[in-house]
Amino acid sequence: MNQNPVLIADSQGANPDSTATAATYRKIAWRLLPFLVFLFVLAWIDRVNVGFAKLAMLDDLGFSEAVYGLGAGIFFIGYFLFEVPSNLLLEKIGARRTLARITILWGLTSVAMAYVESPMSFYVLRFLLGAFEAGFFPGVVLYLTYWFPAAQRARINGMFMTSFAIAGVVGGPIAGFIMSRMVGVGSLANWQWLFIIEGIPSVLAGIAVLRYLPEKPAQAKWLTQAERDHVSQVIAREDAAPEKHSDLRSLVRNPKVWLCALVYFCIVSGNATIAFWTPSVIKSLGIDNNMTIGLLAAIPFIIGTLAMVWNGHHSDQTGERRAHCAIAALLAGLGLIATGLCLGSATLALIALTVAAAGILAAFPVFWSIPGAFLAGTAAAGGIALINCIGNLAGFVAPYMIGFLRTLTGSLSAGLYFVAALEILAAVMVFLLFKDVRVSESA
Repeated sequence: MNQNPVLIADSQGANPDSTATAATYRKIAWRLLPFLVFLFVLAWIDRVNVGFAKLAMLDDLGFSEAVYGLGAGIFFIGYFLFEVPSNLLLEKIGARRTLARITILWGLTSVAMAYVESPMSFYVLRFLLGAFEAGFFPGVVLYLTYWFPAAQRARINGMFMTSFAIAGVVGGPIAGFIMSRMVGVGSLANWQWLFIIEGIPSVLAGIAVLRYLPEKPAQAKWLTQAERDHVSQVIAREDAAPEKHSDLRSLVRNPKVWLCALVYFCIVSGNATIAFWTPSVIKSLGIDNNMTIGLLAAIPFIIGTLAMVWNGHHSDQTGERRAHCAIAALLAGLGLIATGLCLGSATLALIALTVAAAGILAAFPVFWSIPGAFLAGTAAAGGIALINCIGNLAGFVAPYMIGFLRTLTGSLSAGLYFVAALEILAAVMVFLLFKDVRVSESA
């Protein structure tokens, strides 16, 4: 079988699967990933808790479904505008200061959401939340490329991206508990307490970033000198490979970057759908208790977590990327179609939504191993951010279209079918356009 030495973690004889090297990468993973997952869980909860606040906020403020859909989605306009600058800034000033700034500012903005009074203030704060959070996810994806070779990145990305699912698992019950228990407490509504209680931990976590995260392997005092040298040399050798693009000019001219952005747009549309509309889907099935809604909303994310980890691990084991990503996206599309068809049955609709969540979440870690196969250096910083910010525009389009179509038709089904079509389109594009993306099985 032909092997691509660029994608072999250490072609100089230090096989990353050897006992000593594997132990080094395990040490790095255990040190960095739990903290990064915790940060993203906070970010995700603060991003999507508006879906639970919606259950009471719309009536209190007199907002329509269309106002909510626009406000939920406008987050991604701020995200789009500031994401590439944020990631390029990370490359210049370092991960610690960038991630700390991002985390503190989004936490403060989340707290401010408690004082929304009009559609305009809702739109402004959601826009600012997106602007402040911009750069966090691609920043972490870039940060992990400083530590792990390409042959391990689908697995590592999958472990980090379990934060999507973990946030759904813990975020739903926590939000349901707050919404249930904080009714009539003080002079604030339960949805106001939700924003305040879930925003403060992000501010504290942002301060902790400055003390906990090392910039790169060379600054990791918890590694031995030999371990620091080995990891740094492996990454430097991969980044210097002639097959990789490392400058911004080649990035803009590379059609694969734009294809990745289009594919990611389609995948993210499904993620935004389950994030912002799962509570509403469950409520539409005739379930009114906030705590019950929160517990049921966790089920799709639990299954999605398992699917995400398994798909990333299996992709690394086999060295195959295209089918792992395409089949997951196809499953997401079919699950969303089935959800729309089964809205009359609570059990069947929840099963279909769980299938959709499994496909959506399983596509992410494998997808994010694809750009690293042809980008490095500054191009990786800009490319990952560019793909992510364009793709995340789906986070604006999908919630708005679902809200618009629900207002127009009186049903969630039309919006679910719209998003399902995008997921199926993603599957087709990945299968047809990325035939050459593969990791050597010996890596």
